[in-house]
Amino acid sequence: MSAPSPNEVTRLLAQLTDGNRAVLDQLLPLIYDELRRLAAGYLRRESPGHTLQPTALVHEAYLRLVDQTQVRWQNRAHFVGVAAQMMRRILVDHARKSGTEKRGGEFQKLSLDENFDVSNERAAELVTLDDALKELAEVDERKSRVVELRFFGGLSIEETAEVLGVSTPTIAREWRMAKAWLYGQVSRGG
Repeated sequence: MSAPSPNEVTRLLAQLTDGNRAVLDQLLPLIYDELRRLAAGYLRRESPGHTLQPTALVHEAYLRLVDQTQVRWQNRAHFVGVAAQMMRRILVDHARKSGTEKRGGEFQKLSLDENFDVSNERAAELVTLDDALKELAEVDERKSRVVELRFFGGLSIEETAEVLGVSTPTIAREWRMAKAWLYGQVSRGG
């Protein structure tokens, strides 16, 4: 099956925004592989025995996304970006529910370039990173989105540039700056 046209996805999202719920049956097959890839990127950093699986994460995020009545979907990239945000939110909520109220003060380093194992022991670090990302979003929303898409979603710099509608060099620069800022925040907080 060939990749769906971004214009086709955008057309269906516009119809969904206008209240046409009948397009949902057409939309899911067109975006499922991309959502599954995002979910796999998020869960790649989880421990092997994690209770969430990529399919469950995709379905949970998709159900939350299409249930949005206040969002005016702009295009496929907007939908994918919000999907990445939704998946991160689901995983952080899961980590918080795992009884990890303590804020991992013992860890020394957080590498955004290496796999990040979010087992029970590391869930506190995920929560700390989430808190730091919220702070970054207050300072610079796009840099926060870059981290979300690159680190959590597993998107390449080129894919992140496409989703955010900016140049590849801009994303590369903002990725470096965001990592440095987050490292400073997490190190200072820990």
